[in-house]
Amino acid sequence: NGSLAKREPIIFEYDEIVVGSSLEAVLFAFNNELPIFFSEIRRPFRFDYFDPSLDLSAASLKNSQKNLRTFEGDKVAGMQKAFLWERLLFLLSLEGKAPLSTLCTSLRCSRKSLVGSNDYAKIAEVNYNQCYYFGDGNCTGIRSTETLANPTYVCYDWIAFHRGGKHEIDLIETDDDFVNQIWFYPSDRIDGTTQVKDACVVSRVTDEQLSDFDYSETMARFKAIAEMESRGMKGKFNGYSPNGRPKHYKFRTSHLYREKRNEFNPTWIEENGIITPQATEKDLLKALPEATRAYDRFLRRL
Repeated sequence: NGSLAKREPIIFEYDEIVVGSSLEAVLFAFNNELPIFFSEIRRPFRFDYFDPSLDLSAASLKNSQKNLRTFEGDKVAGMQKAFLWERLLFLLSLEGKAPLSTLCTSLRCSRKSLVGSNDYAKIAEVNYNQCYYFGDGNCTGIRSTETLANPTYVCYDWIAFHRGGKHEIDLIETDDDFVNQIWFYPSDRIDGTTQVKDACVVSRVTDEQLSDFDYSETMARFKAIAEMESRGMKGKFNGYSPNGRPKHYKFRTSHLYREKRNEFNPTWIEENGIITPQATEKDLLKALPEATRAYDRFLRRL
């Protein structure tokens, strides 16, 4: 009758698995050669950098130094953390250890079984003995030991500069939780190399504040401009006033979009094979060189 046959979900059988997609989850899966599953992509923030002294040559990555221009002087940063995250996920995929990749939009844990679904149907069932759980915003069936009444979020407000985007500053830091950092970067909206910079404003806000206009996308944009102007930053030169003072155009901006991430890391109840590893990024990075030996046949070609 021309209709498509219903596809049965794929069934996987593993002794141990990792659930999550943070850098810590990916490092843990890589170091222990375990399959990883996730429905929420937790790529490291674009402006999260490693310490420049960290040696990442074992992963065939050069931890190049980057000078960040600030009003308090230059700061030295290493490679973006997202580069290592991408490299390790790529290597896990080559070994078949990221079997569902980004295909799932939700996960459900129940009685040592992980069910992965997309927007339309169940696509896979993963049976396991132990699940190392690092958190996934779209995963249900795993209980936390506590719930915050007013959790805190990190908000990223991405702002486009249509005027006044040419300057040398890379970062402004403040003492406030709202508009705590302003990161400037060459605009992604313009093809090729450009001197025009857009910005990402980083804030820490509570759940209640998210619905308050004083902490909205509009106010984040206004406050970012105010922080720039208070430090003497100006728009493009626009001639002189009758009294001989130089004039400048006002900054012209628009809000692109807002991202938010839950800053609260709950403790999960260890039941039905769920384990919450107490593994720090620092410790996982120390174990990375030894773990890369299993992937040498791939790394020597990168």
